[in-house]
Amino acid sequence: MNKRLGCVLAILLAITCNISVNGEDPYLFHEWKVTYGTLSPLGVPQKVILINGQFPGPRINGTSNNNVVVNVFNQLDEPLLFTWSGIQQRKNSWQEGTLGNNCPIPPGTNFTYRFQIKDQIGSYYYYPTTSMHRAAGGFGGISVLSRALIPVPFETPEADHMVLVGDWYTKSHTELKRLLDSGRALGRPQGIVINGKSGKGDGKDEPMFTVIPGKTYRFRICNVGLKDSINVRMQGHTLKLVEIEGSHTVQNVYESLDIHLGQCFSVLVTANQEPKDYFLVASTRFTKDSHVATATIRYANGKGPASPELPKAPEGWAWSLNQFRSFRWNLTASAARPNPQGSYHYGQINITRTIKLVTSAGQVDGKLRYALNGVSHVDPTTPIKLAEYYGAGDKVFKYDLIKDEYEPSPGQAGQDKITLAPNVVNATYRNFVEIVIENHGKSVQSWHLSGHSFFAVGIEPGRWTPERRRNYNLLDAVSRNTIQVYPKSFAAIMTTLDNAGLWNLRSNSLERNYLGHQLYFSVLSPNKSIKDEYNMPDNDLLCGIVKDMPKPTPYKAN
Repeated sequence: MNKRLGCVLAILLAITCNISVNGEDPYLFHEWKVTYGTLSPLGVPQKVILINGQFPGPRINGTSNNNVVVNVFNQLDEPLLFTWSGIQQRKNSWQEGTLGNNCPIPPGTNFTYRFQIKDQIGSYYYYPTTSMHRAAGGFGGISVLSRALIPVPFETPEADHMVLVGDWYTKSHTELKRLLDSGRALGRPQGIVINGKSGKGDGKDEPMFTVIPGKTYRFRICNVGLKDSINVRMQGHTLKLVEIEGSHTVQNVYESLDIHLGQCFSVLVTANQEPKDYFLVASTRFTKDSHVATATIRYANGKGPASPELPKAPEGWAWSLNQFRSFRWNLTASAARPNPQGSYHYGQINITRTIKLVTSAGQVDGKLRYALNGVSHVDPTTPIKLAEYYGAGDKVFKYDLIKDEYEPSPGQAGQDKITLAPNVVNATYRNFVEIVIENHGKSVQSWHLSGHSFFAVGIEPGRWTPERRRNYNLLDAVSRNTIQVYPKSFAAIMTTLDNAGLWNLRSNSLERNYLGHQLYFSVLSPNKSIKDEYNMPDNDLLCGIVKDMPKPTPYKAN
């Protein structure tokens, strides 16, 4: 009897262990139908991209380590891809959704993205990366909460709102594409939209948000625009900054915040004013003629319209630089922290490589192009990631066309010869690198690195030299995925390239990105093991020269 009982217990234990080992984190399933529709974001009817009939698209709400499955039905008349800006896609650049990583989804077909929000929290957004589709919409918010057992450094807000702000053109995305393809610039946008609307600020707009007196609300604000930095403020209220792109921050209070292209901030706002209407105000920065949009915030049971007198935006980029310097990582907050990006001691890690990137603009065959270290990126017909995986990289691109050090010709900054080619940098897996971006131009730039977070250690006027490291913040710089670079200035970031795959460093300006301001870091694991990088998914789309090639031998768990 004891022997039989022992066998039963052993079986039960084995079953329990098997469930424990193979149990997965929760799945979030989404089905998207991507279509065109006619809306008037700036009061002018135009063709926009809708997702399930919505503009902006549906918000993805998740929790750290959730698995996300998005089945995209492309009902446009062009190929389509989506990227999930800020989601690190650990070991899984197959889901990154750029033309260097993936073949686009053909019209009339569907494709399913599958990825895990591994060891992340924070505020992000998605958007289409093909053609000029982002100028027509197709974007939406992503919010990732901490797991229930991980404390957050503020009380749970009454509600959690997503605010997608950005500049907007009334020209269609096809007209904008024709402009760039013909060699001309896009010119200035015609206005600003907040969650797809432009708000007249005349007291007749329907409220976008309703608040209860005395309650505190979280607003996740992302600049999803095409060209301009945006200043955001809230009439009669202050903004307590609590999170930037996945990192809890020291909770400074601001009258307004400069949010540059591609950036996402979380602020807490307490409804502690007279119960009536107030305006959330967004305006372009660093432009000769500023565009302004408003969204109405209504106190429940409040009486009275919002004041027509809008709070003014700051002037000049020196103010913006000083605000950047005030951002600090909250080192006492608990959160999902992948190592070594989450290290508290990044300033003590030895730099193994410094890459200095000088941005420039010029003409190639009479057409406008943007370059990094003299190379203007073009997407090959075979995605770089697929060419690498199939061992056909030498037929599609060349590694390291740019050097880690680059100096423009004296007196000719921005006018050097520009080469058109896929721009791919061969990087060493798990190296701790310093990347410096120098902006010799007259306008503010903004850059995003996919697959990683990085420490934004410094922005300063002038050219970079090794001596400038003395001014770096090596203690509590915010770990994030975008960085702005002011005119005639540089920005320095540090990160560990510990995520095997192909990762895009790109300008968040749609015009600059489309015309070459991007490159790819190829971070290959020498072990070719699924411990370091996942195999190509079975449903991955094939195109270009790999379409009819035999599938490579899959990686194994070495």
